[in-house]
Amino acid sequence: MTSFWGLKTMKIREADMADLPQIEELERRCFSEPWPREAIEAYLGGGQFIMLAAEADGGALAGYAGAQYVLDEGYIGNVCTAPEYRRRGVARALLRELRARAERLGLAFLTLEARSSNAAAIALYEGEGYERVGVRPGYYERPAEDAVIMTLFLREGQA
Repeated sequence: MTSFWGLKTMKIREADMADLPQIEELERRCFSEPWPREAIEAYLGGGQFIMLAAEADGGALAGYAGAQYVLDEGYIGNVCTAPEYRRRGVARALLRELRARAERLGLAFLTLEARSSNAAAIALYEGEGYERVGVRPGYYERPAEDAVIMTLFLREGQA
């Protein structure tokens, strides 16, 4: 358990199927294009997926993050913080734990997409060492928007 801004404690842990209803609710609250239940279940099912939960005081789900890995490549699907827990270090803690797990797995990099208008998320990712490596024109549909591709290189000499 760790202390976060304005929270007594927070625990970053492996998410499981019991978290599915709260994750689905956060998807609907936070994203204009929420993931379908089946996609979330795949992340929660293990295998080559990592799904983390940020558990706040009293067991509330403050956020979650998920990544898939293939060989030595890591792809972050979502990093989500409940609106009432934003700007308290939740997403940063999730990203750091994803990085730690990626390093233990020997991954070469972690990569993700962010809406080009999401300056706060882009600043967070850059603060954690992610670099802008490209743009996916028209990646998002509601609303229509480009995605900024950001990558954290975990091995020397990869950038």
